[in-house]
Amino acid sequence: MTPRGHSALLWGAIGTLVFLVLHGAYLLVGGAFLGVGPIAGVAVLVFGMTSVTSYYAERRFGLFILRFNDNY
Repeated sequence: MTPRGHSALLWGAIGTLVFLVLHGAYLLVGGAFLGVGPIAGVAVLVFGMTSVTSYYAERRFGLFILRFNDNY
């Protein structure tokens, strides 16, 4: 696996964990529980979209950083 792919998967995991923490906070303030299935489905969607977005963003903005930062 390439470093960019590994990074994208890690960002996907971070995005999923952030979603689950926010959902837990929603439940703590009195929100309705929708069930494990829908929450798991949304978590998988968040993982996929975060991974794909970070994969393409790193390709696009990674070169930009290299152009202007000599220490990177």
